[in-house]
Amino acid sequence: MDPFAIDRRRFIGFVGAAAGASCASFASAFAATRRPLPLPLIMLDPGHGGLDPGCIGVSGIYEKDVTLAMAMSLAHDLEASGRYRVRLTRSDDDFVALFERVERARKAGADLMLSIHADALPEEHMRGASVFTLSEQASDREAAALAARENKSDLVAGIDLSHHTAEVSDILFDLARRDTNNQSIRLARDLVTELGRRVRLLNHSHRSAGFAVLKAPDIPSALVEIGCLTNRQEEAQLQLPAYQRKLAAGLVQSVHDFFNNPTRA
Repeated sequence: MDPFAIDRRRFIGFVGAAAGASCASFASAFAATRRPLPLPLIMLDPGHGGLDPGCIGVSGIYEKDVTLAMAMSLAHDLEASGRYRVRLTRSDDDFVALFERVERARKAGADLMLSIHADALPEEHMRGASVFTLSEQASDREAAALAARENKSDLVAGIDLSHHTAEVSDILFDLARRDTNNQSIRLARDLVTELGRRVRLLNHSHRSAGFAVLKAPDIPSALVEIGCLTNRQEEAQLQLPAYQRKLAAGLVQSVHDFFNNPTRA
């Protein structure tokens, strides 16, 4: 990565600020986009937590525990590469509302967000990892049902938090949203490629749906279903450190691929 590459968030801000600005301030704003950048910040989002266990595996294991273990392992490996800073939306068995997960990523200035989940499918023989990106038009019926279930996870303890949304007032919202969607799709392709080299994938490995946690307008984001807890074999694998390392290796390489080729379509 070029340490002096133009940062997309700075550049979007520069475009907005430059409208109507003087030549001197225009030059100053552009120069700011060429300063050495800090290491990219990766926000990892372990799904569910606290009062919300997520799906429950065939042996009784909770999704919230599987996702936290996976996120902690991934955070260690990303930091060990020396290429990234890493934060987690939760690092304990805490409930964090969906809108708050997005807000934490935005307030931290995250450059990338990976939401980690484990799947529950209607037929117990079905297994494999998959990747979701944001779309209000779900790619299939199962994707729509999954997004609806995940988005309702804020309905706990009798409190409906679903009406909260990330505060977005930037005049460049549409531009940022389109660019972020394109970047998210590129990230998903990298995830599918690298995970597919290491673990089993579902037949429809890249899907889309309206997941609330993917709605940050300025952070490329993807939701990774690392496997199916409703499949006895995969549920057992997901609890093995060796298998978690295999998943983590694919996820880390996906992040490398994403940042190594920032202009790739």
